[in-house]
Amino acid sequence: MINFKKLTPILVAAGLVVTGCSTSSNTTNSNNNDKVEVKEVKTINLTDFENAINKSDYQFVDTRSDDLFNGFTNGEVKYGGHLKNAIQYSSTFVGNVAKDKLKKYVSDKGIDINKKVVLYDTNKENLTKVADEFSKLGYEVFKFEDYKEYANNDNNKENIVSYIHYNTLVSAEWVKKLTSGEKPETYDNNNYKVFEVSWGETDKAKAYNKEHIKGSYHFNTDWIEEGPVWNLQTAEKIKENALKQGITSDTTVVLYSDDASAAFRVNYALKWLGVKDVRILNGGLKSWKDAGGETETKVNTPTEEKEFGIDVPANPEYTIAKAQEMATRAKEEGIKLVSIRSWDEYTGKTSGYDYIERAGEPQGAIYGFSGTSASNMDDYYDPDGTLRNPQEIYNLWALQEISEDDKIALYCGTGWRNGIPWFMTQLTGRANTYFYDGGWNDWQMDSSLPVDINKDKTTKPDAKNDYK
Repeated sequence: MINFKKLTPILVAAGLVVTGCSTSSNTTNSNNNDKVEVKEVKTINLTDFENAINKSDYQFVDTRSDDLFNGFTNGEVKYGGHLKNAIQYSSTFVGNVAKDKLKKYVSDKGIDINKKVVLYDTNKENLTKVADEFSKLGYEVFKFEDYKEYANNDNNKENIVSYIHYNTLVSAEWVKKLTSGEKPETYDNNNYKVFEVSWGETDKAKAYNKEHIKGSYHFNTDWIEEGPVWNLQTAEKIKENALKQGITSDTTVVLYSDDASAAFRVNYALKWLGVKDVRILNGGLKSWKDAGGETETKVNTPTEEKEFGIDVPANPEYTIAKAQEMATRAKEEGIKLVSIRSWDEYTGKTSGYDYIERAGEPQGAIYGFSGTSASNMDDYYDPDGTLRNPQEIYNLWALQEISEDDKIALYCGTGWRNGIPWFMTQLTGRANTYFYDGGWNDWQMDSSLPVDINKDKTTKPDAKNDYK
């Protein structure tokens, strides 16, 4: 079960609003050219909304952005987060899913065509966008426009849950407030830095030199890892490099990257080292620009710091560094190895990298989804370019016989891609999760360790995220 942030109880009375609209219907062609009955979208009032929460023939869908779903209030509501068991379908998905994929995509979210679907949001325009899309697919849709009133009522606090570390994944609007000198929600510091993350020194950093968030710095991934295994460097070396970039244990660090995994790789390294407040900009530079954020090409150079503030590494328990240790602990502690690699890597068709000689997987490793190749993480991203809802990933893992009580070690080829699901487990407070840093690269270097090729596994499990 996801570890939700607990909310402090207070008691107040609830109110009532709005009445529902009547229903009419017509027909239209769905994505597969089958005619479907399109019912008029209804509006549900507060009383009916509250009564429907415990009814099995209703489903609730949150159409807000990730930050609000995860736990931020954005100054709109008293209790941040989402309804227990709500499904997330952000309004920003509308128009970003291929028409011929839409029907299955919505269904794959777990939204049942045979149930009444209640959509809720604090933005009526966004609510209507999703309601119209669902109704054209044949869903019986109810709009609840008074979620703000519901989430401001102390009597409803037990029905609203948030991820325990929701603050680690931030929106572009949050970063805009931060860089404008404001104090955005959950930020109580006076020292922050925003970094674009990619390989290479600043003069070789293509993404940074093309354009970057105004005032941001470049972070070279070589400052945290080294070959030939591409494991983390020593804590002392990473600390030295962090200090050169003006990072101490008390610096609030905001990371983003053009590469799907780079920012998450550095997030893991800095958290392991002991930086207390590391945030990921959800959606990266695209979300920043979509929100009207300013960019520049000017190279910014941070002021070096002298003292990190704490002993390093502060969180060594996050990591299983090397293959031999991983093999021993898997055997003795029952840790399940979860492969965050492409299906072609998992089934031994490719090693994934030209510098990794052998193809295969550690013996007994379970497929944990990734992308179509070593260069993408499509299974973990939504159509709008933001991070996928963690519960959807956990649902996929459950189908792979990875239970929420299992001890798991996430790995990929060299420790980049597994940074994304590891971040999700930290965001939600999922216990007993390790970052196996050496990955397949270190494992395949040791001929004494057992290997599976998995060529008998011919069908890739459905990631339920096909929108292109």
